[in-house]
Amino acid sequence: MDDYRRIADRIADDIAAGRLGPGQRLAPQRLFARRHGIAGSTAGRVYGELVRRGLVVGEVGRGTFVRAAAAGPAGRALTEEATRAPVNLELNYPSAPGQSELLAPALAPLLRPDVLAESLRPAAATGTAEARAAAAALLAAPGWRPDPAQLLFTGNARQAVAAALASLVRPGGRVGVEELTYPLVKEIAARLGIVLVPLATDADGLRPESLAAAHRSAPLSALYLQPVLHNPTSVTTPPERRRRIARAVTDLGLPVVEDRVWSFLCPGDTPFAAGAPGLTHVVDGLSKRVAPGLTAGFLVVPPARVESVAAAVRSGGWSAGRFALEAAVRWAGDGTVRRLVAAKRADAARRQDVVARELAGFAVRTDPHSCFVWWDLPAPWRADTFTAAAAAHGIAVTPGPAFAVDPGRTPDAVRLGLASVSETELTRALRTLAGTARTGGGRTGGGRTGGGEDGA
Repeated sequence: MDDYRRIADRIADDIAAGRLGPGQRLAPQRLFARRHGIAGSTAGRVYGELVRRGLVVGEVGRGTFVRAAAAGPAGRALTEEATRAPVNLELNYPSAPGQSELLAPALAPLLRPDVLAESLRPAAATGTAEARAAAAALLAAPGWRPDPAQLLFTGNARQAVAAALASLVRPGGRVGVEELTYPLVKEIAARLGIVLVPLATDADGLRPESLAAAHRSAPLSALYLQPVLHNPTSVTTPPERRRRIARAVTDLGLPVVEDRVWSFLCPGDTPFAAGAPGLTHVVDGLSKRVAPGLTAGFLVVPPARVESVAAAVRSGGWSAGRFALEAAVRWAGDGTVRRLVAAKRADAARRQDVVARELAGFAVRTDPHSCFVWWDLPAPWRADTFTAAAAAHGIAVTPGPAFAVDPGRTPDAVRLGLASVSETELTRALRTLAGTARTGGGRTGGGRTGGGEDGA
């Protein structure tokens, strides 16, 4: 029977017309069934259809809520801010003043026909000897310097994560991750048929006992870890906690994928790989250090695994472009990368000053070196509702549930990327968001109705 679809159509019309706004709580299914004179099972199918269409989200212990829209609700006048080009605090690509002028000189030699012909040839996963040496020098950190023979290259850092996991985990295998993690890792896992297992964290990062407990319940095949400037919380795991995690993975013989994409902003950070070199696969990249449009991913793998990971790079079609590698060699060799990194560290510090000023008094988790912040929203705001309210002002933010590995967990928080807009735009956006947060959640888009329970 299609009755449930017709009822779902009416609810969808109410959402489209703004009669049900983002964040508004639908009636509990039993009450909904009584009001519409339908069976409880039919009400469940109506709600399931609305979820399938992406119109609502069900939250364990809370109920079912209308999802945030990409723009203000239909039928509501847009604010002046919403009519301007949106301020995108979802994207997060650091830039430095004069960046293009710094990059251009190293590219000029690559445009000579003889050099260009060589640079446009396909690149192997192992790159070239010059690229391996340059990357090893670029990635070197206190207490750790990779052997160039352990270097592999991919098109970007995301592909490096995919190649490392594909080489380590069979479809159906389990990978431990921090309970909040980089959203694209969830997408990679889904494509590879890998099950992500959320592991408990605290203010110092991953809790080793959570890792051991998860492995005891059903063996893990690998661990994906962001020990420095964790995305989204900005936590950098202190040395003693890293040593405890290293002991745990060593005792378990558990391979690790260490994501260090943001590590260049933290001078003096010693990689996790220094404590577990025979197990750790280090992922890094060029786009955040240099520029997003010319990418290359770096993989430092244990010596015994070079061939198997290189095979995964080839089979996945994840090889780096040779032109990007040649450019990287030149930028690393002439000091361009070093100058860009210094400028981006200074820029991050200035933007953190803006955050401290504009979001003073709110529960914001970040790091002085970070390009993003994790904002635990004041009650009664929910992540979805606040995201909708921000969008109505022309500001894009990332809702906390996007980072949650457990689909039943819906943190009432948002991540703000600081790096992809000007400081002036950032100041104005944060001031607007702070004012919105102070108005109280739920009034934008209809708010909560029906009581609801504040479950986990």
